[in-house]
Amino acid sequence: MRRLLALLTALTLASCTSTGVPATTAPPPPPDTSLPATTTTVAQTTTSTVPGTAEVLESLGGELCPESDFTCVTLEMPLDHFDPSNDETIDVVFAVLPATGERSGAFLTVTGGPGSSGIASADSYTSLYDPAIAEKYDIVFFDPRGIAASGGLTCPTAATAYFRAEGDVYSAAGINRLVEAASTFSSECVTEMGDPAELAYVSTVQVVEDIEVFRQTLGFDEFIVFGESYGTQVGQTYAAAHGDVLDRLIIDGVVDLTLDTYEYHRQMAASSSNTLDLTLAGCDEDEWCSADMTVPAGEAYRRLAAELTEIPAAVTFPLPDGAVDTRELTLGDLEVASCGALYEEYDRMLFNRALAAYAGRGDLVPMLRLAYVNLVVDPVSLEPIDDPSWSDAMYYAVECLDYAFDGATPEEKAEAIIAGADGIEGLTLGSVYYGDLPCAFWPHGTDEARPAPLAAEGTPVLVLGSTVDPVTPYPQGVDVHSRLAEGHIMSKDGGPHVIFGWGEACPDEEVTAFILDGTPPTTEMCDGVVVGDYVPLFPESLPELSEDLLDLVEWEVSYHPDYYYWDGYTDTRLGCYNGGTWSFTATDVGNDFAFEDCELAVGLVLDGTGAYDWDEDVFDLEVAIDGCDHVYTRAGEDYTLESSC
Repeated sequence: MRRLLALLTALTLASCTSTGVPATTAPPPPPDTSLPATTTTVAQTTTSTVPGTAEVLESLGGELCPESDFTCVTLEMPLDHFDPSNDETIDVVFAVLPATGERSGAFLTVTGGPGSSGIASADSYTSLYDPAIAEKYDIVFFDPRGIAASGGLTCPTAATAYFRAEGDVYSAAGINRLVEAASTFSSECVTEMGDPAELAYVSTVQVVEDIEVFRQTLGFDEFIVFGESYGTQVGQTYAAAHGDVLDRLIIDGVVDLTLDTYEYHRQMAASSSNTLDLTLAGCDEDEWCSADMTVPAGEAYRRLAAELTEIPAAVTFPLPDGAVDTRELTLGDLEVASCGALYEEYDRMLFNRALAAYAGRGDLVPMLRLAYVNLVVDPVSLEPIDDPSWSDAMYYAVECLDYAFDGATPEEKAEAIIAGADGIEGLTLGSVYYGDLPCAFWPHGTDEARPAPLAAEGTPVLVLGSTVDPVTPYPQGVDVHSRLAEGHIMSKDGGPHVIFGWGEACPDEEVTAFILDGTPPTTEMCDGVVVGDYVPLFPESLPELSEDLLDLVEWEVSYHPDYYYWDGYTDTRLGCYNGGTWSFTATDVGNDFAFEDCELAVGLVLDGTGAYDWDEDVFDLEVAIDGCDHVYTRAGEDYTLESSC
């Protein structure tokens, strides 16, 4: 029923202005020593003379990662790999799943961000990899320095306030408000973290050296790196610094590291706007979506944005106790919801559905719910929800160290960013350009030039990408591929940001072959779509009671934003759109529902229970409607309904 959300753990849903924007500086010369000093000393030999992976992990004090099949090991790294006189250290945690067969080496996945926890994604990602990969290679994930298990530096309160800040990027007053918000965020975020000293040492070049220490410590014969989104920055930087030990590199959702921050963000704003425009156009081409929308979707979006530019919209929001509260939907909220919707086909469909509720029915509750989901805030208290898999603080900590900004003072840097905005006028999401504005005020920066184009002599590299990628523009991957000494490219026409690992034969089968033995892909372009199949809004005129009506109930429940993006284990209660409540709780096979006088649609009041078995795809309802009891079951494509009257 619902798409797997495994890949989404690698991405923040807060805003396109803080998601999947890899960045780097040119790598400095490698340290004089082949292995930077750590408290762990392991013979750096091949697997023919070192113990097996499990034994090495045990010798390093490895323990099972929480609720995972992986073993976590903590390595003490130099705080600054490039200053031998600095004897301070930092702990970095790696998660390893030893090969199920005869080990050939290691396959390291570097997730997106910067700011994401690789370890949080390890089990879900691996479940989507071909088992042959886990049989041949130790599977490795890690939390880069400062993130989750490797430091846990976050500032959710400051980040939530910043992403909800108002600012019209097409007016001087609006830009001034954004600058003020960025300055406030940078100060408050650092304060919220306690201004830790390690913030000055979390750049990508430091992360790359952490990986090399890990590789040497484990003694791999063969080393393969897969980087997605920000991970493509890490992968390319690693290839430039340590290409002699890298057997193969796969980069998916690719960033051109030669671009400066201004050009990158201009391209990102254009790419995000294009994806949103195509999403809206997809509604116009769909019979059900266009009927719900009632006007061209682009017109509906522009109308709503214009209204919110003038004044926030008042929204009557249903609460879990059955009461309602008056909330505001701001222009910032709309852009947060828009950006968060761009990463995957069904995210885009849900955005069209929320926009149609506004355009056709004047209902802004679904859009506000999408904003709350993407802000990662509790819809009742509006307080940030703890998300151990992501850190906005570390996004900026890395980003601001990796990219250089013109100017000697924060004010001059902000002015340089504003001056670089040429060409964003008229873009649907021009505000995306200003994503790095907090870096003007961040306490740690760089003056390093951009790196030289990557050739990766001697290393086969597979470049992957979607033609509608919102945050790592597709042409950048094409450009990176054109410079490689031994490059291969495989793309998807449409599809999500990051195309490998969604369980689809194209590209997964050929990417797996490249991972296993270096076989180049023969397919250049996989078929895909921009927007997933549209699910109509619940009809305003109720059909007669039948399997069809209860089927509509299932779809309405399944595509409710809070349920669709549910974490799968937190007990959740919601206010129904027209009164009453419904809740869902986790079970061993899926989840249970409970409805209490839930007016899911005007005139349709449910009271009772239900369940969904994710593995067997079975949806059950035992509910009372209009004083009659009904038992409804959908198993696959088979439907049954028993009613007492």
